[in-house]
Amino acid sequence: MSEMQQKLVEILQLGGPVVAILIAASIATLALVIYKLWQYKAAGVGRHIELSKAIDAWDRQDHMAARTHLNKSRSYLVPVIVMALSGGERALSERVDAEAEARFARLEQGLNVLDIVSQLAPLLGLFGTVLGMIEAFQTLQDAGNAVDPSLLAGGIWVALMTTAAGLAVAMPTSLILTWFEARMNRERTFANRALRTVFAPGHADDTAQTVGASTTALVHGA
Repeated sequence: MSEMQQKLVEILQLGGPVVAILIAASIATLALVIYKLWQYKAAGVGRHIELSKAIDAWDRQDHMAARTHLNKSRSYLVPVIVMALSGGERALSERVDAEAEARFARLEQGLNVLDIVSQLAPLLGLFGTVLGMIEAFQTLQDAGNAVDPSLLAGGIWVALMTTAAGLAVAMPTSLILTWFEARMNRERTFANRALRTVFAPGHADDTAQTVGASTTALVHGA
């Protein structure tokens, strides 16, 4: 048995079943995070350079350039944008939004597991601490008059170890979950702007002129 395996066995013996559950949860969480990173990379999450160029070209009414950039893009949103380019009816708009949301849902699968781990890990650690404290005081009671302070100190040390283990699992999981959620929020913002631009192209300049005229009127009125 290697030194690492021996240390793991010692930790499991000291921490009991709660630490064993936390270790299993940490391994499962790590595997899920690696899978999500691979999934995001394969789907091209956050890599929309060509797709952005296609949307900008479509907004300028340059349909040929838009199609050229769209064919170069490897983004998972390309099929959604292609569907949107086929027409602008309200029914189609709702269908395209639903297709985009379905792709977001696939990318968000498993994030709820990370949320569960980040919330339950500290509670499991606290539960292990309570169990350890109960065991420590039972040992102290059984000792009777021959009280050894080291028995109580040792029991408390072991009990607190489960809390530390729970926090060690929960904190990085919470940070990673926040990062994944932030990326998906940016993806939704990008997709919403892209689809609205496809369904209403050529209005960016009009909007800018309207805002500029309103600002000028306010300044002159002041």
